[in-house]
Amino acid sequence: MTIALHSRLKDGHEEAYERDHQRIPDDLAAEFARLGIHEWRIWRSGRDLFHLVECDDFEAAMIALETSPANARWQEFINQHLEGFATFTDGPAGTAVPQVWTLSEQVSTN
Repeated sequence: MTIALHSRLKDGHEEAYERDHQRIPDDLAAEFARLGIHEWRIWRSGRDLFHLVECDDFEAAMIALETSPANARWQEFINQHLEGFATFTDGPAGTAVPQVWTLSEQVSTN
């Protein structure tokens, strides 16, 4: 599954965030792999961050990360730069941006 997320940086933290997010800790990358997170890409436009996550089960991974010491350490560090994530529903998967349209689905129905 592919999930899109949207987060926002604190004003003035753009350069520091890019510097500090050049690499995540190896133990967190291993945790992602264990939880079925295969890829996580981030783009920045001004203070807005756009994430594209390829994973087996986003909600299950987010629930598991809630008790992960590696994730807790990373969040404590990187959250100094973040205002937070946009949320669309309640629960662990509530930050997933609702999908509107895909070319592949349109083409497959023609």
